[in-house]
Amino acid sequence: MDLPPIVVNDSTLRDGEQAPGVAFTAAEKVEIARALERAGVDEIEAGIPAMGPLEAEAMATVGAALERAEAVAWCRMTEGDVDAAVRTGFSRVHLSVPLSDRQIAAKFGAGRDEVLARVRRVVAYARDRGFRVSVGGEDSSRADLGFVQRAIDAAAASGAHRFRFADTVGVLDPLTTHAIFQRLRGGTDLELEFHGHDDLGLATANTLASVQGGATAVSVCVLGLGERAGNAALEEVVTALAQIAGRRTGVEPAQLGVMAELVAAAARRPIPEAKAIVGSAAFAHESGIHVAGLLRDPVTYEALSPARFGRTRRIVLGKHSGRAAVRHALTSLGVAVDERRLGVILERVRARAVTTKGPVSESDLLELFAEASDAAEQRAARAPGGRAVEAPALRHGASGDVTRNMEVIG
Repeated sequence: MDLPPIVVNDSTLRDGEQAPGVAFTAAEKVEIARALERAGVDEIEAGIPAMGPLEAEAMATVGAALERAEAVAWCRMTEGDVDAAVRTGFSRVHLSVPLSDRQIAAKFGAGRDEVLARVRRVVAYARDRGFRVSVGGEDSSRADLGFVQRAIDAAAASGAHRFRFADTVGVLDPLTTHAIFQRLRGGTDLELEFHGHDDLGLATANTLASVQGGATAVSVCVLGLGERAGNAALEEVVTALAQIAGRRTGVEPAQLGVMAELVAAAARRPIPEAKAIVGSAAFAHESGIHVAGLLRDPVTYEALSPARFGRTRRIVLGKHSGRAAVRHALTSLGVAVDERRLGVILERVRARAVTTKGPVSESDLLELFAEASDAAEQRAARAPGGRAVEAPALRHGASGDVTRNMEVIG
């Protein structure tokens, strides 16, 4: 069955910027928003207008720079926040209200009826001012699910088009998330969105489970940027939706790396090497068993093709390398080597990696090859009646390092 695309709502400029120590300039907000739009993101949560005139002005600039993606203002469930959103010139507003008893008591000093009254009143107020409204249930994952359903019903009756279920402190697991969305989907025709935090490292898995349970939209941030341990990562969610759930989004995979680098630079948070999809080591291989398989058939150890993401495969020489990797590296350099000498070079590659605690570069490999060749010549010269064997010559054009020259395999 051809299911509709999942709507991607990116909150990098709002929840992502709430990460401790992160602050984007107005120019950076515009640059990130444009990159998100080029990548195919549907909606961009551009900030919190109630923070003041400067933030509202920056948000207005973001909105004016967009041609296709919709800019959304994030607000608390108050008339004052809606008034602040008017200054952005946006046509979309997201109104958030706490749904767990703990947060309701801490923020309002009241009960559930106050929350439902606010939803009815403020959603209608925003609609009267021309906004298309989505409602967010803060801390929904710790709220009574029956009350969450009542809040959804109140939002729908007041004219909202979507409800966002927020796992605000990241306490859900995928099985529970799936069950929740199956239940909510059975009780409403409203669009359902999931907003997951990564406190337990499950934000991406929970987001995927929400879609499989009936969610029609996902709230994400580039690189999972956000408060505490962050949010569900855009690059992980859109890739997993396609790879595992067979669900489409409008996001172009080849743009994910560009977006990640842009956000990392603006946030001044380097991308971890092993970060899924966009990390520098995401398509790098060292293990001898893996490399031997890759050289025969890349799919043996890559479920995702690096070309799909505008990336190239890298084979790194190190402690765990095998003969196939070293032979391939030397061949890439135009060097032919016999099996006996290959074993000697492999031993030296592994020893060098242990000593330096890093990969063996192309220049290192050529040095080790030369040493092995010299040692072989000396042994041959010392042998009775022996004859020195000339080392194989390098073919022209060999330069650079191993990891660069071996990027494309198969």
